[in-house]
Amino acid sequence: MTDPRVPLLPVGEAKAAADEAGVPNYMAELAIFQVLLNHPTLARALNDLLATMLWHGKLDTRLRELAIMRIGWLTASDYEWTQHWRVALRLGVSADDLVGVQNWQGHNGFGPVERAVLAAADDVVRDGAVSGDSWAACERELGPDPAVLIELVTAIGAWRMIASILHSLKVPLEDGVDSWPPDGQPPAQAIR
Repeated sequence: MTDPRVPLLPVGEAKAAADEAGVPNYMAELAIFQVLLNHPTLARALNDLLATMLWHGKLDTRLRELAIMRIGWLTASDYEWTQHWRVALRLGVSADDLVGVQNWQGHNGFGPVERAVLAAADDVVRDGAVSGDSWAACERELGPDPAVLIELVTAIGAWRMIASILHSLKVPLEDGVDSWPPDGQPPAQAIR
């Protein structure tokens, strides 16, 4: 494992910084926040953005988690893949569907709505924006509510940014967490 580029705050210091910044205390136990809390104001802003989508979002949680897992896979972000593997399973997403995001075009468990969302995630990771075809598919499958469509694009962009932060700062997994579930195998290629 490579050392992080920015030191992880010890958990006690991270919790104190989290309290001061208004970040939930339990977030300070995550390596990403032990790094981000070196800049408490920014840590709070990122936490608020992500928490809005995680806990108060309009986008279906399963679709959000599939998009995050696809981003983690495409970018070879072990931390993002591994953390959201656990989150998605707790939210009821099947392990088969989580593995299915690796080659979603060939996965039989996905219908038109999942395919639209995963194509949008691919577009943003590869090209920086959702293509016209993917946008039309998302509008058709997710419905006309602009809030859902805005949240989809924001979620994809936010977790793409998180993957870049994780790679750039070389944030490690927490001690005792197994890498690349379910089989420990990372992608052969990655978009960084």
